[in-house]
Amino acid sequence: MKYIELKESIIAEYLSTGLSLRKLGVKHGVNFRKIHYWIMQYQGRMKKPSTSKRLKPDPGITQDGLPTDVKKLQAELRKARLLNEVLTELIKVAEDELGLPIRKKPGTK
Repeated sequence: MKYIELKESIIAEYLSTGLSLRKLGVKHGVNFRKIHYWIMQYQGRMKKPSTSKRLKPDPGITQDGLPTDVKKLQAELRKARLLNEVLTELIKVAEDELGLPIRKKPGTK
């Protein structure tokens, strides 16, 4: 029996009978991992190897190697830090004016 015919008959037997890969491997003298590979390839679940080994340039990356949205993220971080400082100062002022510890939970030791 030719290799391709053996391969097709094992795949057909697996899909029709539901025998385990290991039992089919023992029955036909083929490694069960190879049978699994054949079945995944037959069902179209295998990843196709890439045709090019070179990395294609990402359009979201500038020439210096950083994504183009880094400046946007840096601006958002700066705004978040400023907001944090403002809120911290607001809590300090409220604690000074009211004379109550706002950050400390009441009843803590």
